[in-house]
Amino acid sequence: MLVQERSLLIGQVTAMSGVPIRTIRYYETLGLLQSSSRTEGGFRQFSPDVLTRLSFIKRAQKLGLSLEEIKEILDVYDRGNLPCGEVKEKLEDKLRQIDRQIQQLMTLQAELKGLLSGWESVPVPQPGTICPIVQRDRDDRVDIGRSSDYT
Repeated sequence: MLVQERSLLIGQVTAMSGVPIRTIRYYETLGLLQSSSRTEGGFRQFSPDVLTRLSFIKRAQKLGLSLEEIKEILDVYDRGNLPCGEVKEKLEDKLRQIDRQIQQLMTLQAELKGLLSGWESVPVPQPGTICPIVQRDRDDRVDIGRSSDYT
C-alpha cells in the first residue's frame, strides 16, 4: 500500500513536469516511460522516477537527440549501466552533423549573396524562364561579375 501512495497519476506527472498527458502516453508507447500499474479505474500510475526520465528526455531533445537515440540511451540505463559513453558518442555525432550543416549553410549564403549581387544586371528574360537570376547555373555566375563570391 505504501508503494501506491508514492505512485503518481498521469495528471500529477503532467502537473509536475509540464509535459502534456498526450506526450507522456506517446513516450510510453515508444518504451521511453513505463507506468508502474493502473488504478482500478484504469488510470496509469508512475513511480516518482518518471520525473527524472522526463527531464532527461526533454534535455536530450533540446541537445538535438532523436527519441530513438534517447531510447537507446535509456535502454542502457535500464540494464543497470551508466550510459554516459553512449551519450558522448551521440553528442559527438550530433556535433559533426551540425558542422556539416553550418558548412552547407555557408555555401548557400555565399550563393545567395552572389545571386543578389547581380540583381541590378538582370538579363532580358528568355522564353520558358521564370526568373533568370534563380535559374542561372553556377557556371553562369561569371556573367554576373561576382564569381569570387562562390569560392
